[in-house]
Amino acid sequence: MNVRRRLIPAAVASALGLGTLTLTACSSDSAATGNTDKFDVVASFYPMAFLAQQIGGDHANVTSLTEPGQEPHDLEISTKQRAQLEEADAALYLKGLQPAVDEAVGQTGIKTKIDAATLTHLEDHGTGGHSHEGEEAHSEEHSDEEEHGRDPHVWLDPVKYAEIAQGVGKAFEKADPDHAADYKKNTEALVKRLNGLNGEFENGLKDTKTKVFFTNHAAFGYLAERYGLTQEAISGLDPESEPSGARVRELQQEAKADGVTTVFYETLVSDKTAKTLARDAHLKTDVLDPLEGITDTSRGDDYFQVMEANLKALRTALGAK
Repeated sequence: MNVRRRLIPAAVASALGLGTLTLTACSSDSAATGNTDKFDVVASFYPMAFLAQQIGGDHANVTSLTEPGQEPHDLEISTKQRAQLEEADAALYLKGLQPAVDEAVGQTGIKTKIDAATLTHLEDHGTGGHSHEGEEAHSEEHSDEEEHGRDPHVWLDPVKYAEIAQGVGKAFEKADPDHAADYKKNTEALVKRLNGLNGEFENGLKDTKTKVFFTNHAAFGYLAERYGLTQEAISGLDPESEPSGARVRELQQEAKADGVTTVFYETLVSDKTAKTLARDAHLKTDVLDPLEGITDTSRGDDYFQVMEANLKALRTALGAK
């Protein structure tokens, strides 16, 4: 499935990196979810939980519905997790990524429901329209995002992630006004770090031998668009589906034409598809992490460390000067 959009990224001022709050308060244990003396937030998966903890700081008790190492798209909500949502002060999720979460949040009586998809502009990166022979263009677990033609992977663009952070900060201030000043301060610090990360990506990717990279999952459309790159997804929306023979031949030709050296795979799904193409096209393989969860195999302990590792991997694959 092709995702070929080339846009010139807008310049965003870099900022000095600030100390990061860790996600130590983030738990998947329902016993720690509601009725605490803190602002209880249930987040749908890691990128939302990270935002909640960074902005909430010492005032927030953050619980993630998605366990570390669990593929977020496959999440099914249990009765226990529905109880977590009912007991929480706020739910932070990204509508369109996890249909089970969308349904569960919609059915709860929780007062503060923060849909990150409404806090920035989601775009159609072509993940739902065009398919290659042997691909499933409309997989059930992605039906909502395909139906609306919107790519939900906005956290991989530091600029859009910062826009979401600002909206989350305002929602926290409104929901828990006693700590509004601290939420505002934490949000500003996080946005500054994200602006700095954006500057690193801009500088690190502006002068490369090629602008094309191959992935097994069409998760990097926003990142590619922001930094003037082209993402080519082997199998579109389903990261574990086998590429067709026609698709492999097409990518072999493109690899030669565009100087592609590497096929990227990710941490939470099988690397079989990427290695199949790499073997047939005589390419290298490496990890490009979509940051849908942090595990022991992640190249870093939090969002910023993994994004730095992604930048390093892209610079190597694209032949940065």
